[in-house]
Amino acid sequence: MQWVDIGINLTNKRFDKDRQKVILQALECGVEKLIITGTSVAESQKALELTKSSIATSNPNVLYSTAGCHPHDAKSLDQDGLYKLQQLLKHETVVAVGECGLDFNRDFSPRPKQIEAFKQQLELAVECQKPVFLHERDAFDTQFQILKDYMPQLKGAVSHCFTGEKKHMEAYLELGLSIGITGWLCDERRGKPLFDIVKYIPDDRLMIETDGPYLTPRDLPLKPKDGRNEPKFLPHIATAVARARGQEVEQVSNNTYQNSCRFFDLNS
Repeated sequence: MQWVDIGINLTNKRFDKDRQKVILQALECGVEKLIITGTSVAESQKALELTKSSIATSNPNVLYSTAGCHPHDAKSLDQDGLYKLQQLLKHETVVAVGECGLDFNRDFSPRPKQIEAFKQQLELAVECQKPVFLHERDAFDTQFQILKDYMPQLKGAVSHCFTGEKKHMEAYLELGLSIGITGWLCDERRGKPLFDIVKYIPDDRLMIETDGPYLTPRDLPLKPKDGRNEPKFLPHIATAVARARGQEVEQVSNNTYQNSCRFFDLNS
């Protein structure tokens, strides 16, 4: 079986000591492609550098990245930062704009600045015709209205790490979005509502991700001592997705792999 982890924060310092080992272990588990999430201008630059590193050279068509500014960092995105993102997006291994969107849960950046930065990055996505890797938390109504205006011009958009309500998922799907599912649904406490609605995602709109080092599946038989989530756990997440959808794991593998390669225009 083949897998694509569409969201892995591989530039995170928790991977500093064994980043190459993490990548090789992912490959051993059938995770053939990793898309490294860019959450700020600096992290997006680091993500691109990883796709050009020696481990990437010796394992071609495995590492890709995104370039964007997370809403938490929106307050620091200026014209220079936007220009740098624009330049990063010219690289062929940078396959999406983001992680971008709105987060009204923590409000680490003022909401008007979040909205401004989000729209600026959507403009970049229209310009470069690469899909958008979206973050949204407690900001559905505002984000949906903004997306509605841009979707006809965008190459595509995926709601990364979706954990919302069924009505929100259905609205995103109707707008043309794909949905990214993480190990959140492996949490019997807070993930049950997501587990119950994953079956409503059409086969051709489903993608999976770890969002490592975060969101380690709670039901792993052998939990990592450091609590770190890794791409090698993606097949475990996929098994839960298959169970929630009443499908065979092989079907989930085939669908999500093809969807991810098509959506991000990855070399297969």
